[in-house]
Amino acid sequence: MSVFTGSAVAIVTPFTADGQVNYPAFAKLIEFQIENGTDAIVVCGTTGEASTLTHEEHLDCIRFCVKQVAGRVPVIAGTGSNCTETAIYLTEEADRAGADAMLVVTPYYNKATQKGLIAHYTAIAACTEKPLILYNVPSRTGCNIKPETAAALFRNVKNIVGVKEASGDLSAVAEILARTNGEMDVYSGNDTEVTAMMALGAKGVISVLANVAPAATHEMAASYLRGETAKSKELQLRYFFLCRALFREVNPIPVKKAMNLMGLEAGTLRPPLTEMEPENAAVLEAEMRKLGLL
Repeated sequence: MSVFTGSAVAIVTPFTADGQVNYPAFAKLIEFQIENGTDAIVVCGTTGEASTLTHEEHLDCIRFCVKQVAGRVPVIAGTGSNCTETAIYLTEEADRAGADAMLVVTPYYNKATQKGLIAHYTAIAACTEKPLILYNVPSRTGCNIKPETAAALFRNVKNIVGVKEASGDLSAVAEILARTNGEMDVYSGNDTEVTAMMALGAKGVISVLANVAPAATHEMAASYLRGETAKSKELQLRYFFLCRALFREVNPIPVKKAMNLMGLEAGTLRPPLTEMEPENAAVLEAEMRKLGLL
């Protein structure tokens, strides 16, 4: 059974003005997502600024999210690291915290070989019985999971069940699904490619857009799953330029700006991330106004 189908939000981690995790705001953001139909919550991923959280903060955020969600939707914890031992530690602790599944990014900077990736993911999967979703985002990590590697991990490791594909390579997505007879759960990691990837057999999206438009993102995926492909396509095209604006600067700079404009209290960014440049923020705000988000 799939961890989820539809739209999972890659939720931001809200910070106070002095850079601490803002747990009251975090609770409100989680409730906003659930109220608007989001199908799962990914906590401490790229959008959640996991790379600048301490290990203690990282795990506290996972524990808080699990407690706040209280079983209403699946909670998927980001537990990846460029150190296999650290990824195992984070995965074990997220398991103890009650996360329903883990999202594990490729080891960044090290640039592991495909053999190294198989060893890395196999070791992490061995420390838990919870499902693991691979996360392939070579533009950020410098490391690409080849389709044959993803398929081999799916075939040979029982709790590796899916992959978040953010390579932008639709042929690679098709190859993963072809090599696994459509059985591996593939999720779009790019909000501009949801409908296209679902046409190939993807189960949904792990979304940045859902932070600001959760109902629309849910419906984009849900309508496709219902067979209403024209509606899914219409939503994909309607939100296309907002999706682009949300990546005019590195994620999560723009999405936090968008949320703050909406009064959603995403708060500050942690260094080395900085506030959005005014000219890019103006483009983002214009796209949000076109869609009635402001």
